[in-house]
Amino acid sequence: MVFDVFQYSNKGGRSYNEDASGWITDNDVGIFVVADGLGGHALGDLASDTAVTMLVENIWIDKAEDVSEQLSNKIGEANRAILKLQEQDSMGQKMKTTVAALAVYGDNAVWANVGDSRVYFIHNNKLHSYTDDHSVAYKKYKAGEITREQLSTDEDQSRLLRALGNPERCEPSLYSADVLLKAGDAFFLCSDGAWELLKDEEIVIDYLKAEDARQWAELLLVRMMERVGEGHDNLTLMTVILQ
Repeated sequence: MVFDVFQYSNKGGRSYNEDASGWITDNDVGIFVVADGLGGHALGDLASDTAVTMLVENIWIDKAEDVSEQLSNKIGEANRAILKLQEQDSMGQKMKTTVAALAVYGDNAVWANVGDSRVYFIHNNKLHSYTDDHSVAYKKYKAGEITREQLSTDEDQSRLLRALGNPERCEPSLYSADVLLKAGDAFFLCSDGAWELLKDEEIVIDYLKAEDARQWAELLLVRMMERVGEGHDNLTLMTVILQ
């Protein structure tokens, strides 16, 4: 498996960027991560950077073992690292971050999220699945109180139920591909500042138009930059196409 990857981050309408992203590959194994330091919390940028670094500092996947469990453990390690930083810096006692992480190994993949950063999976040129947000707004959507399109503007969208940097409410939701991966399959990882500006169908449309991961991201960014308003959140995205 060959990975075509592109990542982009922008401070949006904010004065500085608290998002982070990174990836590492080795032959048919790849790890891809996007994290969003919580706005309004001290040192959110350090929290997001710590989460990414912990997950991509080396190839930790052992194909002979349960990779979902390995991913969950790595996210747990990242959470403990952030909690340790909180103890070392009185200004950073509330530092927190979301995380969305993808691990591909051969023709299999698992992914996870904590908070409202997302992973989208495209298979056979269709949106096959996406992660659920850990937010009050997403609970309202699942209960039928609002539509999926209303998530980005709901007053409770920024009220997260889970985040790294929390000793208790930090459990990742885990997902796995229920199909064997093949060339042309793709993943889109992003912070909420990115998906708030996009419709699900637009993500697929631009994937179908694109010749590679970079062009896919650029097509999405054209849409997004036209919609970024004053004070809009940081936005980070990563496009991954399997070849």
